[in-house]
Amino acid sequence: MKRKMAGGSALLRGIIGTALFIGLWQVGTSLDSWTGVSLPIVAQLPPPSSVLDAFLPLIRSHGFWSSAYLSFVRVFWGFMAAMVIGIPFGLLMAVNRTAKAICFPVFEILRPIPPLAWVPAAIIFWPAPELSITFVTFLGAFFTVVINTVGGAEQIDRRFLLAAQSMGADKRTIFRRVLLPATLPSIATGAVVGMGITWQVVVAAEMISGGGQGATTGGGGGLGFLIWNSYLGGAIPKVVVGMIVLGVLGYASSTIVRIMSTKLMPWNRAI
Repeated sequence: MKRKMAGGSALLRGIIGTALFIGLWQVGTSLDSWTGVSLPIVAQLPPPSSVLDAFLPLIRSHGFWSSAYLSFVRVFWGFMAAMVIGIPFGLLMAVNRTAKAICFPVFEILRPIPPLAWVPAAIIFWPAPELSITFVTFLGAFFTVVINTVGGAEQIDRRFLLAAQSMGADKRTIFRRVLLPATLPSIATGAVVGMGITWQVVVAAEMISGGGQGATTGGGGGLGFLIWNSYLGGAIPKVVVGMIVLGVLGYASSTIVRIMSTKLMPWNRAI
């Protein structure tokens, strides 16, 4: 009961905060016409009413939904590949000193390279535009997932491992019953952060690569391509609409990852 009340209170505060943000946005963009005093940067934005006028026709267009679907698919597969490859790779480096000594220096050299710097190489590596965009999206989450996995495993109190060994647990049991559960919170954190990064990367990759296959087949080139085309056409309200949709999709995706992480860690719900 208390949890439901807390959830309802958080939802109410979220609605109030969103309403206040929209109100301040409207005031900031309309202040020039009301008082003749314009606020820097804010005055250049379209007001919420203009964004709403652009949003209603946009959601009725097939291209908008195709673009949102394409971006979602690219994020989904890039994120899933990062989890499937990144988690075992991070655990391997955490439990095997030889593997870490060999792999970690190369990993640390590649990690600071921005994912967008890989776009030209990805276009060369992968023959299909979709694969190149998905690969860059994968890189956006991969390094975050790996570094959180390694850090979480290495921060486990060594006394837990020694206690399990003293009770006769073999290496497989220690990994399954001690190491992996203790690392799950760090993996979950890396997953949530990685999901947010994938949305940032996929939009920029779609802008740079021209939208990929969807732009050439007439099915929309992703939200990044939609935003870039709207900017080139001077349709700034559509640009803001695309940004808002990205924010909503990113928030929803991160929320789903958090919920799934909670399901995997039932002990955290008792805290």
